[in-house]
Amino acid sequence: MDAKTTPLLDVRNLSVSFLHGSRETIAVDNVSFSLERGKTLALVGESGSGKSISALSIVRLLPPGAIPAGEAFFDGENMLTIPDARLRAIRGARITMVFQEPMTSLNPLHTIEQQIAEILELHGMRGRDAMRARVIELLMEVGIPNPEARLGAYPHQLSGGQRQRVMIAMALANKPDLLIADEPTTALDVTVQAQILALLERLQQTYGMAMLFITHDLGLVRRFADTVCVMQKGRIVEQGDVATVFSAPSHPYTQALLTAEPKGDPIIENAQAPVVVSADNLRVWFPIKRGFMRRTVDHVKAVDGVTVAVREGATVGVVGESGSGKTTLALALLRLIRSEGPIVFLGQRIDGDSVAEMRPLRRDMQIVFQDPYGSLSPRMSVAEIVAEGLTVQRPELTLDQRREIVARALKETGLDPATMDRYPHEFSGGQRQRIAIARAMVLEPKFVVLDEPTSALDMSVQAQIIDLLRDLQRRRSLAYLFISHDLRVVKALAAHLIVMRHGKVVEEGPAAQVFAQPQKEYTRALFAAAFRNQAEALDDNSVSNNKN
Repeated sequence: MDAKTTPLLDVRNLSVSFLHGSRETIAVDNVSFSLERGKTLALVGESGSGKSISALSIVRLLPPGAIPAGEAFFDGENMLTIPDARLRAIRGARITMVFQEPMTSLNPLHTIEQQIAEILELHGMRGRDAMRARVIELLMEVGIPNPEARLGAYPHQLSGGQRQRVMIAMALANKPDLLIADEPTTALDVTVQAQILALLERLQQTYGMAMLFITHDLGLVRRFADTVCVMQKGRIVEQGDVATVFSAPSHPYTQALLTAEPKGDPIIENAQAPVVVSADNLRVWFPIKRGFMRRTVDHVKAVDGVTVAVREGATVGVVGESGSGKTTLALALLRLIRSEGPIVFLGQRIDGDSVAEMRPLRRDMQIVFQDPYGSLSPRMSVAEIVAEGLTVQRPELTLDQRREIVARALKETGLDPATMDRYPHEFSGGQRQRIAIARAMVLEPKFVVLDEPTSALDMSVQAQIIDLLRDLQRRRSLAYLFISHDLRVVKALAAHLIVMRHGKVVEEGPAAQVFAQPQKEYTRALFAAAFRNQAEALDDNSVSNNKN
């Protein structure tokens, strides 16, 4: 049969199970799908539906204890049975993968140049100058500004979005035939999402590259994929071309996914409520050192003169592109990085406090990080992770008391308390993010930084988490600093909005007012990009206003 008429990828009756002692868990159940050259197939479904496990099976990157069955033909070769040497020749060259969590995929001890060059060298490129030129070219393609200056950077020196772009550059280094993209835009703001998707589309046209696209963002699927498979509990419940499935879904689960989105309005900010945390003219400048003597020649102004106040029971949303200073601002307010300018927490100035002086306050200020897997220790059980703060802040509790409190926290965040003795790798990305939220809430803090808390979650779970966060805020009068690039989520939770760019606040005010009538060109451009990429992001009136 003509190779051009046969699918590049043909998965037949794929099943994956895990053994836990004598108990067997089926993660993927008799899944079949095919992908043609140059086309994009999207796998969608809720966290734990088997999307990522299906993709990992194709390249034999399953975790220990997994038992695959069935067939996965790539260009006529069964990837589940070919010899290891042949697998290594294909993996990383003809099939590459962008993982959901870049910080756990990048080596923290190697520079960006070293990590991309390693991929090139492993698959045949030689010559330092040629490899450096290719690395710079790749960084430019994925939108890293001033790539020559970034060659010596380490992963921790890049923003979450920049790290994800480096991962994409590594995946594209050898011009693969098949790219498996597991939530490739999860960590990216809406404007960079558009750039990355446009880049991937252009590469598909240029090289005839096929893509297996795993995502929970149905807006991206509608715009980007040719065909879609909807997965639930390890099975494909519906598949077909995107236009047909989205316009006339036949399965109730697909119908529920398409209507799921964060709903409701944020809690109205009470102007008379006490201020929980505030900062005035806050600055975080990182020195740029050069020369033999490592003299400071300039500064990266990550946060440059920002004034902010978060009141009890209210949410301040912070939006902006990757690298705009959103997370740096939050870390400075929590006194996790050095800054200049007064910071007041619960009426007490804390910017000059020592580590020992800050320790008693840590119970009242918590954070949910953007990367749930990177922030959870793989060697600790869920019970140990969630109870860690209790152990430090409430040493008088017995083990049974701690486990009881942990069980309540897990139940509040939608997790089964019976799973508390399992480890992070046994949970999906969305479930790990809920574990991180439970860890933050277990101490009943007064101020919580939410750094992209729903970025790893599918649509239906996003709505559940937003409802949960709003309910916790209402019952406990919590103050939130909410960082996100998903404007639907921000609109549902934040009463006050700050728009940041290059470390500065370019616009702020009541969220409803800023959404309806943005005053600055940058804000209008940011919202316009969001509306193109996110289905039903705002109501029609807001969209109309932002386009005018």
